[in-house]
Amino acid sequence: MKQYDHPAPEDFQLAGILHALADPFRLSVVQKLMQHQPQACAPLQDGRPKSSISHHFAVLRKSGLLRTEVVGVTHMNSLRLQDMEVRFPGLLAAILLAAEQAPQPV
Repeated sequence: MKQYDHPAPEDFQLAGILHALADPFRLSVVQKLMQHQPQACAPLQDGRPKSSISHHFAVLRKSGLLRTEVVGVTHMNSLRLQDMEVRFPGLLAAILLAAEQAPQPV
């Protein structure tokens, strides 16, 4: 089974994290994982095609936000909260709070 590469915390780049979270779908994945983790990919898909999901999860992994572990045939996803907090203290919490408080588009 495929194992995924995950950047070391010292390699996290602010621009990469902000880029990853600028997409509404990727932001929603992070919000869902904040509520319950780890989670398999399927409950996070929201009916999107697998190819689209693969791309979004790759962006989240590359930024350092997401860790994907292969367990049998399931890909379990969790946030790298401690690594994020060490590299950019308070950043993820501030972004998620702002997203929660933002008016929703009509």
